[in-house]
Amino acid sequence: MNQRWLLLAVALFGLVVPNNMFLYAWLHDPNGCGGVAHNLLASSFMLDAFLTMGVLAYLFAVRPIGTVRWYWFVLLSLLGGMAFSLPLYWWLNSRREATVQR
Repeated sequence: MNQRWLLLAVALFGLVVPNNMFLYAWLHDPNGCGGVAHNLLASSFMLDAFLTMGVLAYLFAVRPIGTVRWYWFVLLSLLGGMAFSLPLYWWLNSRREATVQR
């Protein structure tokens, strides 16, 4: 299995497992996401994820890794989280690079 398919497999795992866990907890908790603001641990993880997303988006804007622009990384991060967006963004850029080399 080459690196590109491993990135795609990790991205799909990141989309399915953590997001389904979040959706399950959100739909089955009577408070919804209201308790997140009062949970210091959850707030720290969210802040860490948003800061990481911002730093990586800045780095992808300054030093692009391929033809897919940095704002797609931000959109993917907001839709599916970092475990989904980073491998998929890398896979999209490596896929286009492999197509150009052929």
